[in-house]
Amino acid sequence: MMPTLYGEVTETVWNKAQQIKLIIFDVDGVFSDGRIYLSNSGEELKAFHTRDGFGVRSLLNAGFHLAVITGRKSQLLENRMSALGVEHIYQGIDDKLVPFYELLSKFELKPEQVAYIGDDMVDLPVMKHVGLSVSVADAHPYVKQQVNMITTMNGGHGAVRELADLILESQGLFESAQGMSV
Repeated sequence: MMPTLYGEVTETVWNKAQQIKLIIFDVDGVFSDGRIYLSNSGEELKAFHTRDGFGVRSLLNAGFHLAVITGRKSQLLENRMSALGVEHIYQGIDDKLVPFYELLSKFELKPEQVAYIGDDMVDLPVMKHVGLSVSVADAHPYVKQQVNMITTMNGGHGAVRELADLILESQGLFESAQGMSV
């Protein structure tokens, strides 16, 4: 077992994290707690954690490629990810493998150089192809049985930051990669 800031991970997870160059995120249930608030006028609201924003900025500052692949479409998401500096945003996606393969080609990466974090069944097709598959602590029970790692933090409550810290720690970049709370 390897010690991390959030507890121990297996040596296998640590070794997989050392290979990562691209991190792909689901959104609902990962960056948010999965709840969608709708106003009487139909406006959609979600809460995002600033710690996750710090983790995203730290990864970007360390030179990692980041992408979001989600089944929903939302201007709110576009605004949040743009504010964080995430350039590769895929919304309204039914088959998440299509953008996954586009990203592999674009960055000339192998699947083992990719981490994916999700929370539900729709994430499994990509999770089965990446080097490091991660679910949030409150993911669907079946998804948690299929992944390499389960975060200690719930979706929308720092799970993204936990994964970011693990990758940065495993690659010796944790103290030099500085993000900011956004």
